[in-house]
Amino acid sequence: MPQDKIDRIKNIRIAAIIALTGNAVLAVLKVIFGLYSKSHAVIADGIDSSADVLISIITLVIAKIIAKPADEGHPWGHGRAETVATAFLSFVIFFMGTQILINSVTLIISGKQNEIPSPVAFVITLVSIAGKILLAWSQYSFGKRADSSILKANAKNMTSDVLVSAGVLAGLIISNVMGSAYADTIIALLIGAWVVKTAIGIFLEANLELMDGNNEIEAYGVIVEAANSVEGASNPHRARMRRVAGFWDIEFDIDVDPECTVLQAHDIATEVEIEIKRRIENVFDIMIHVEPQGDNAAESYGLSEEDMRGGK
Repeated sequence: MPQDKIDRIKNIRIAAIIALTGNAVLAVLKVIFGLYSKSHAVIADGIDSSADVLISIITLVIAKIIAKPADEGHPWGHGRAETVATAFLSFVIFFMGTQILINSVTLIISGKQNEIPSPVAFVITLVSIAGKILLAWSQYSFGKRADSSILKANAKNMTSDVLVSAGVLAGLIISNVMGSAYADTIIALLIGAWVVKTAIGIFLEANLELMDGNNEIEAYGVIVEAANSVEGASNPHRARMRRVAGFWDIEFDIDVDPECTVLQAHDIATEVEIEIKRRIENVFDIMIHVEPQGDNAAESYGLSEEDMRGGK
């Protein structure tokens, strides 16, 4: 296995262990002290952290799966497992969010008013904010280093958790100032809505990769520059780029002199491939199809050079 893939898997595992440990501690503390202080919002925040524990466990499992080499059944390797897991996690987060929403709405409709949360809820919420900031930073750092969709999604989720805990703190302050626990319940409701929103965002990003989509359109411009910088290559077209667990899979055609030998055309395509890898990091594979200049057969898919220049 290439060293860059080994390093990537190692970073994913380290990040998952850090997240698992940190979130497990925070989840237990928030649920216990939420029950003790009678704060519905703190309990909801603890449930949200429990979902993060599950995310970390699944991330560790995924790190083991994507480490497997390609085989007959998976000639492109097992990298897609990370994207599938990211989509699955969005459903887990969505479920947690809807449960918080349902419980909060039920409590509000019932008209029951809980006791005003005790001061201990303030302390655990401040601890949560500090802990989530550190965890979000670690996931973002490792996610960027490994170019991992699941770590980036987790970093985004934990960044949302910081805002959630800040909202809990605001609700606790309002509840104590106003002498009513309704603010605490309303904050719990807002937490549920925020968690659902985060889940939808994570799903949409994972779905883009699963559908072989690409929102980094400027990368196509790099292909044009790389191809046109090689003598003998022209008119890069029918280009397709997709992400496979943080790595680029690139396919496109180039035109060469029809009088070229097979060896000359191969050397030109190889030079184009080298130029692309110099300009784009984390390339999984490049497939270049060589065509004779003047062959203007209609293309039914992929981007033309004009499309790619416009994307840049």
